[in-house]
Amino acid sequence: MNKYEAEFSNLVRSFRKRHMGKGPSKITTTFCKNWAICEMEGNLSPVEKFMATANDGKQLLRSARTEMVKDMYRKNHPVEMEELLGCNFLDLFVDIDIPNDFGMSIFIFSENLEEKFSNA
Repeated sequence: MNKYEAEFSNLVRSFRKRHMGKGPSKITTTFCKNWAICEMEGNLSPVEKFMATANDGKQLLRSARTEMVKDMYRKNHPVEMEELLGCNFLDLFVDIDIPNDFGMSIFIFSENLEEKFSNA
């Protein structure tokens, strides 16, 4: 990760901690075209891990950790990310593997981040 990718990871962690009460324990960000791709480990709280032991719990958690996270970014526009990158946040795709506690978020921005920060 370059310094901008590392700082973006820190912003994702703090944003999720502020709005969800817990951020991932490890985030790796890669800029690819106009995407910031975040691989995240250690997303689930102890209560969520307990809930994941039931099949219904897994579905509930997956829904919460995908749709609710996207909604959180819609309601709380990530201004800090835009300021760091100098471009506009457009959309977010989210998925999580509950049993492995591994998530992916792809943030889409208005400019080519890979080109903009390739020498950073």
